[in-house]
Amino acid sequence: MKVVMINDCAFVGETLLKYMPLAMEKQHIKRSRGFWSKTFGLAYKVLRARGDVYHVHYLLQDCYFAARLGKRPLVGHAHGSDLREVIKSRKWGWIVRYNLRHCDKILVAQPTILDIAKEYNSTAEYFPIPYDPELFYPKSMPNREGEKLVFLASVHDFEVKGTDKFIYACTKVKVPFKLRMIDYGKDAEKAKVLAKKLGLNVEVIQKVPHENVNGLYWDADLVLGSFGVGQLDTVAIEAMACGRPIVHHILKTYFPQCPLDEFHSIEDVAERISELLVDKEKAKERCKRQLEYVSNFHAANKLAKKLMKIYGEMC
Repeated sequence: MKVVMINDCAFVGETLLKYMPLAMEKQHIKRSRGFWSKTFGLAYKVLRARGDVYHVHYLLQDCYFAARLGKRPLVGHAHGSDLREVIKSRKWGWIVRYNLRHCDKILVAQPTILDIAKEYNSTAEYFPIPYDPELFYPKSMPNREGEKLVFLASVHDFEVKGTDKFIYACTKVKVPFKLRMIDYGKDAEKAKVLAKKLGLNVEVIQKVPHENVNGLYWDADLVLGSFGVGQLDTVAIEAMACGRPIVHHILKTYFPQCPLDEFHSIEDVAERISELLVDKEKAKERCKRQLEYVSNFHAANKLAKKLMKIYGEMC
């Protein structure tokens, strides 16, 4: 069997391909955001591709080209904003709806968007975000007696990730700590200005390659994920796999087995940050439950086997 993977999102496709059987033939068609790369260049590559199953990430032009060019069987993989936001757009919404209707199988990376997908395609199912256990695995906590290090791992997007709420919450934490955050995202400049205005001890770092992100998790005493739409993001999954306590907002209705919290106020977030920084036993127990959860539901080696079964049924 040969799988042709088209595009990617948060390294999901790349990670899954790594853990597929060695004997399986694989082709990964990637693109940049340049005009030629994401239009004519992409269509040409898809046209020339030959495989037994085609798996496309994100339900925009990549999936549309594959469907229009008759690539079958076709798996469309939705990752969040394509079904949460783009589908409502006058300009691009029709492409998302077309892709939903014309794929042979739909996978969604978030259970929060599963019902939307099922409106257009009854094959839709939730497929958890994978993490690479060779890159993200637990290490001992740093031995810091004084000032702690808190890593705000999400890209700065106030509406979707809610990183501004975390910055406000940090001002209410009385434990001495330094906040490390990445200079990345559409609201990165606003985040830096806000943190400085509020008088936080902040270290701003540049974005690092994905294979080096693990070091940022291991160096932290606590990780902040997102306080946005309530979905379980890649950074939260990777931080849990690295054995670090993480403060991250989820909707418990959709993630009943996940040991993270559903927050309702900035004060609740501040209280949880303080608790996990001060109480080592509670942080240790939290890390244990987090690691058990991601190992059971998000490890790439397990999810690759699940995906192979889906491919087999389609072929």
